[in-house]
Parts: sequence; structure tokens; C-alpha cells
Amino acid sequence: MPDSLITAAMLAVVGQAGESRTATVERGAIQRFAEAIGDGNPAYPDLAPPTFLRSVGVAIPTLPDGDSIPRVLDGGSEWAFGTPVRPGDEITFSTILQDLTERDGRLGAMVIATYLTTFVNQDGIRAATQRNTVIRMAATE
Repeated sequence: MPDSLITAAMLAVVGQAGESRTATVERGAIQRFAEAIGDGNPAYPDLAPPTFLRSVGVAIPTLPDGDSIPRVLDGGSEWAFGTPVRPGDEITFSTILQDLTERDGRLGAMVIATYLTTFVNQDGIRAATQRNTVIRMAATE
């Protein structure tokens, strides 16, 4: 077993952003999202619920050598919101791998990856940032 689950290739991408993506916000998508989370706020679908942006897509960069730690758990996320999101907005988002750490957990060694995704609208105004923690572990034998 290696000394560390974190490889040099993994460390080399810390601080790098994945490819930016853009999504058009559709009124129907806002409405379906609000219904799915059980939020009957009358402002929807003319205004997106704050966490709606999580549904526009994923821009997490590929983790080199990630196949060596294939078990993935969501470690939670924190949001900071900016300008409201409305139907017709073009939201561009990209994610940076901010940090990798290794810890021993109840189920063995694990890698904690922290990502920061920034969402901006068509005017370049920040709609939100999301700090997401992903926990990765080796496969069980």
C-alpha cells in the first residue's frame, strides 16, 4: 500500500480550474426544481431558488489518478449568493480544485478534496459561489 493516497499528479492540479461551461436558465426548469424541493414560493418560476444553480451542470475538474480512490462521498457544500438568477440568464460556471488533504477515517484512509465553483451571469455578475467537499476512498476488498 502506498504511503499516501494523494499522488504527485493530483497535487499538480490543485489551484487549476476545470473547463468553463454555460447554461441557459429556463423558466420550466426553475418551476420543476422548485416543485422537486417542495418550495411553493410565489416568486418561482420568475426567480430561481438559491440552490437552483446546482442543477445547471457539473464542472468539477478531473482528478488525475482518481481511479485509485474510486469511492466518492459528498462531504457537503457551502453557498454564498450574489445577484438573483432569472429565466433567460446565461450562467457560466467553472470549478477550481482548492485543496487536497488526507486523513484516516473510520473506514480507512481518505482524500478530502475541496472545490470552489463560481457562477456568473451574462453580464459577468456573480450569481453564487459554492464550496464543495468531496471525500474519496480506495475500493473495499
